[in-house]
Amino acid sequence: MMNAPAYRAHPIRNFFRNEGNRWRRHPASALLRLLCRLSVLITIFALLAIVIDLLVKGIPHLTPELFSLKYTTENQSMLPAIINTLLIALVALLVAIPIGVGGAIYLAEYAKRNSPLVRTIRLTAETLQGIPSIIYGMVFFTVLRINLTLLSGALTLSLMVLPLILRTTEEALLSIPDSYREGSFGLGAGKLRTVIKIVLPPAMPGILSGVVLAIGRIVGETAALLFTAGTVADMPKHFLLSSGRTLAVHMYQLSLEGLHYGQAYATGVVLLLLVLGLNSLSSLISRKIGGKAS
Repeated sequence: MMNAPAYRAHPIRNFFRNEGNRWRRHPASALLRLLCRLSVLITIFALLAIVIDLLVKGIPHLTPELFSLKYTTENQSMLPAIINTLLIALVALLVAIPIGVGGAIYLAEYAKRNSPLVRTIRLTAETLQGIPSIIYGMVFFTVLRINLTLLSGALTLSLMVLPLILRTTEEALLSIPDSYREGSFGLGAGKLRTVIKIVLPPAMPGILSGVVLAIGRIVGETAALLFTAGTVADMPKHFLLSSGRTLAVHMYQLSLEGLHYGQAYATGVVLLLLVLGLNSLSSLISRKIGGKAS
């Protein structure tokens, strides 16, 4: 009993004692534990280094002129790019989410699991997900002969994120236990009612996680939009039928010119805040839906 207070009074010594015991008893497990911790620290350090460098170099150049209604060579306004980014993201999600979620529901709930059709669709989705984005842009520009418009860019991005939404939604649906479906069928519910009322609500957080990843790819895409949406730094005069640049393309063009690195970093700060805002909104919706489902 006399040693208990002394034992609790030295947490650092106890920590190293426990670590030493782990290394002696299970060296392979302790090594894997150490490697995992190092991986986490490296990831956090890299993320903080990028964010801090972006904020330090970008915040001093955030001036009111960067949010002017019209872009000029004097102000390098990013407001038209912000509007174009939101338009393209909205249209791309409106196209990709219904098709991706609907396709995943068919694969997980209606098609025979592990059938040749299902395996072929999964292989196709994974292949499309791994294709470089510039190839999508070149195909739309050279093969389909489309005009440089925001609509063309949005359709290109919707095709790019469609496999991502499809696969994440399918995995979310497959993670729901079959006992949920069996209980619903046992109470007399049909297939459609079971999917809508029983399966989709608990799977919604996983579905929205895929949407969050899709938003990040849409907002940060550059190469494909150079061939489909164009680089016009102006407000969309004809709505989606106008050519325009997004924030990522705007940042690329400013860096390419080599004269406005400060404004490019400032655009990066706004782009980072926009992505964080959209992801936070999606996470909030996911938590609310998940809370109601539980």
